[in-house]
Amino acid sequence: MTEPTLRIRGLTKSFGGVRALDDVDLTVPAGQIHALLGHNGAGKSTLIKCLGGAFPPDAGTIEVTGVLYERLTPRESIAAGVAIIYQTLSVVDSLTVAENIFLGQEWTRYGTVHRRAQDEMAAGLLERVAATCSPRDRLSELPMGQRQLVEIAKALSRSASVLVLDEPTAALSGAESDALAERVEDLRTQGLAIVYVTHLLGEVERLADAVTVLRDGRVTHHASGPGQSRHALITAITHQPKGRGEPRDQPHTTAKPPTNAQPRPIRRPALTLNGLHGPGFGPIDLTVTEGEIVGLYGLIGSGRTRILETLYGRRPASAGTVTVGERPVRTARPADALAAGIALVPADRRRQGLFPALSAQDNALLPSIRTLARRGIRSRRTEQRVFRALSEAVGLRPAQPRFPAAAFSGGNQQKLVLGRWINEARDVDVLLLDEPTQGVDVGARHEIYQVVSDLAEQRGTAVLFASSDPEEVVALAHRCLIVSAGRVVAELDGPRLTETALLSAVHDLSSQGAA
Repeated sequence: MTEPTLRIRGLTKSFGGVRALDDVDLTVPAGQIHALLGHNGAGKSTLIKCLGGAFPPDAGTIEVTGVLYERLTPRESIAAGVAIIYQTLSVVDSLTVAENIFLGQEWTRYGTVHRRAQDEMAAGLLERVAATCSPRDRLSELPMGQRQLVEIAKALSRSASVLVLDEPTAALSGAESDALAERVEDLRTQGLAIVYVTHLLGEVERLADAVTVLRDGRVTHHASGPGQSRHALITAITHQPKGRGEPRDQPHTTAKPPTNAQPRPIRRPALTLNGLHGPGFGPIDLTVTEGEIVGLYGLIGSGRTRILETLYGRRPASAGTVTVGERPVRTARPADALAAGIALVPADRRRQGLFPALSAQDNALLPSIRTLARRGIRSRRTEQRVFRALSEAVGLRPAQPRFPAAAFSGGNQQKLVLGRWINEARDVDVLLLDEPTQGVDVGARHEIYQVVSDLAEQRGTAVLFASSDPEEVVALAHRCLIVSAGRVVAELDGPRLTETALLSAVHDLSSQGAA
């Protein structure tokens, strides 16, 4: 029997008392494509970062080609033969293909870069991954699929024996995805151990020799052999094993009844879209009533985020109408949306939502400072009172107004951005949330769900949120609209709104599209 190229044993990692990985085992022999599956927050990214040296594990071991490590630095990971291709590629657009491949490990001769030798070596690596670009092409001129292959060629130049692909087709077209699948199959025959992280079950069915499913940082399912059953995979992703909590194929239960199971009175429309078109989506027709929480669920690239950003004025609408209450509105820019009572909590809070160096109080109250001022002068006492109230409402910890936002955990940073739009100085009729608990620990996640539910129930705020996590949709939404190729193609509510139904719906649609 061939000795495994990658063997992970008992890997454990915690952040602030929350376990991101809990005694994880993973074995990948040479010549195997091993699919790693799980919802957002399941622990996949943490596992990859431990393997790549970004995070030191708290316990466990990582063995690569027979060498045992308790922890790896990024340099040690590369030297051990581990190559990780992240969703955000590390190539440099202004450099040539060959310069990218040898970046940081340039071949020099008499103190200068030996470009001819690099070009010749790069040509061989590009041929190995069946790339059509040349060593002297500039990256900025290449399509995304070719850039991905350049990144893989760069990994092979460092004699990688373990290749980790993190959602490799997320930004690729259908043709590019098919071409990449062929290259991955070729690399398997060349003896690489490949860890393939994906949400697309069609890719698993086509490529995977083995599958491991993570849930809440634990391995909950493992299966070997090609041709994994889609039904079995969906069941593994959506159900917890016995003794580890209740099955999640039903609405999430918290201290209150499940959100989507509560009988709701008929209320007036708060947000109405008629024939809305924008970049990459349309036409969209939907209505969200006062106090209703509606989810937009779909795979990466489905258009769900573009819909929210167009409503908020970050992208231009090309056709259709938007009505808030009974008022037609035109949101050409975020200021227009805010004036109409529409606010957005973006998915990337660090880059789009927070000012890391500013205090927690200034971050939370920034859009409300003028409203809270007295005769044009900031009222510190009023601001402190409002901040204390919103801190209590969202469960901010620590509730320290002067702490810089960068000092808070991801969950508490998200609470600051959310609190910006729900404090007493803001008048928001429609709250848009994009991936509302992305990168948030389990405890803070449920607190955020409660805040959003209370906002809808007690204030009558209409909530429209986009999520790629079916567990989140089931926990939060009264009903869910399935988005595919920029259109709403199905709706689930009440007892029909389950994780299994959501996963089945989007993967059935992706299969039909591929056919």
